[in-house]
Amino acid sequence: MKYEPLALQILPFAEKYFDELSLAEQSIVMNDIKDMCTGEIGAVHTKQLRGPARELIVGNHRFTYFLFSRTLYFVRGFRKKSTKTPPQEIEYALKVYKMIKSKL
Repeated sequence: MKYEPLALQILPFAEKYFDELSLAEQSIVMNDIKDMCTGEIGAVHTKQLRGPARELIVGNHRFTYFLFSRTLYFVRGFRKKSTKTPPQEIEYALKVYKMIKSKL
C-alpha cells in the first residue's frame, strides 16, 4: 500500500521561531517534518498533549502541531525549559485547531 504524503502548513508563530534557530537546528527540524509528512515517523520524537494537540520534540525545541484533513499544521515553537509543556501552548494549539476546523 502506497502512503499519500501529508500537506504542510507552518503558521506564522512557528515560522518565526523556526527562523530564529541556527541553520543546523533548522535542518534537523525540517528533516523531522519531512519524515512526518511522508510517513517515515520511526525516528521522529513526538508527544500527545491533549486532544488533537501534539508536539514535535527536537532537542530542547518543541513545536506544537495537529493533523487535520490530511494536513499537518505547525502552530508554535518554543524552547523547553521544564518537564511540562506550558498550558498556554496547549490551549493556543487547541484554539487554532478549533478555528481551522470551523472554517473548513
